[in-house]
Amino acid sequence: MAPRSSFYTSLFVAVQALGVTAFDNTRFDNVAVYWGQNSYGATHTDVANFQQPLAFYCQDDAIDVFPVAFMNEFFSTGNIPSINLANTCNNVDNATFSGTTMPICTSVGTDIKTCQAAGKVVTLSLGGAGGSVGFESDDQAESLADTVWDLFLGGSSSTRPFGDAVLDGIDLDIEGGSSTGYAAFVNQIRSHASGASKTYYISAAPQCVYPDASLGAVLNAASFDMVYVQFYNNPCGLQNFNESSNWDFGIWDNWARTVSPNPNVKIYIGAPASSTAAGSGYQAISTLSEIATTMRKSFPSFGGVMLWDASQAYANSRYDLAIKNALQAAGGTGFTFPTCTAPAFVSNTAYTEGDTVSYGGYEWAAKWWTESTPTSDANGDWSASACRARSGC
Repeated sequence: MAPRSSFYTSLFVAVQALGVTAFDNTRFDNVAVYWGQNSYGATHTDVANFQQPLAFYCQDDAIDVFPVAFMNEFFSTGNIPSINLANTCNNVDNATFSGTTMPICTSVGTDIKTCQAAGKVVTLSLGGAGGSVGFESDDQAESLADTVWDLFLGGSSSTRPFGDAVLDGIDLDIEGGSSTGYAAFVNQIRSHASGASKTYYISAAPQCVYPDASLGAVLNAASFDMVYVQFYNNPCGLQNFNESSNWDFGIWDNWARTVSPNPNVKIYIGAPASSTAAGSGYQAISTLSEIATTMRKSFPSFGGVMLWDASQAYANSRYDLAIKNALQAAGGTGFTFPTCTAPAFVSNTAYTEGDTVSYGGYEWAAKWWTESTPTSDANGDWSASACRARSGC
């Protein structure tokens, strides 16, 4: 790999000297951006916009959380996991630890500490669309959790790809296979983190279709801090925001507040950072800002926006900074339930597609003709379109 510029060393010293604001997961204006896969480089040839070192993206306040993607193999050579960070660090272009395919990514470790000193949270994302991942049992999952703790988090090992850098948690981007073992994995990481001197965060990135095929049962059985719902490459994506039969952020809000083991979990809108970052779902920044602002003012579980990925966001006129500005304009703290405006639901009344009613603390929109009572069922007749506080709504 190319030698590191002295710029990043200077940046590390500079941010250490500044008073920085620590990540606050109770806010509504957080922005999480995946880094590690050089998504822009997969569809473009202008090298100048390819993925830069992690510290390059930590120079301002736009991004709060960086899931580093991906730990794409759970049990590789030597039964040790492996990571692939595209053009930054991988097991082909970089040296590996003896008897393993785990690359030695010391420079990434320096960048992690630089970003953390700037108040950013940096986590390790497991999986990815092409990941060789999965478990046969809870015991196997707990064993890998022990390994991940030692290699990347608060444990110790001679096989630490990022050196003495200690990541801030893990992210599950599991896009296929069985849910077996993942809850046990998360719970084992939680067990290690209990009583630690720093906060460790656990997030997941399910598809917007509820419940998620791979992570649905896991989300119901383990405690997560942030859930980056992928509202792209799916019929419930951002492109169908105005369709009550498809847009289901309200279902996710209901899950967060009534089903999740952690009732304070935050739901993020997962979005592509440019038109080449996903097959569908990309929206102009003005549209995404409007959608995010509406969700922020409607649902108390809303936590912010997740973008895929850093290289795409920077090449697309700093898409990340634009959405951060929009979220901050909408307000970062506090939530006031908006007043009900739709009429109360009336039993044994026929409603047609698009009709709205107030019921059970939500405003509901009919997906099609129905006489049924509104319920938070992804396969039901209603879509929750906004939360309400007033008794009897």
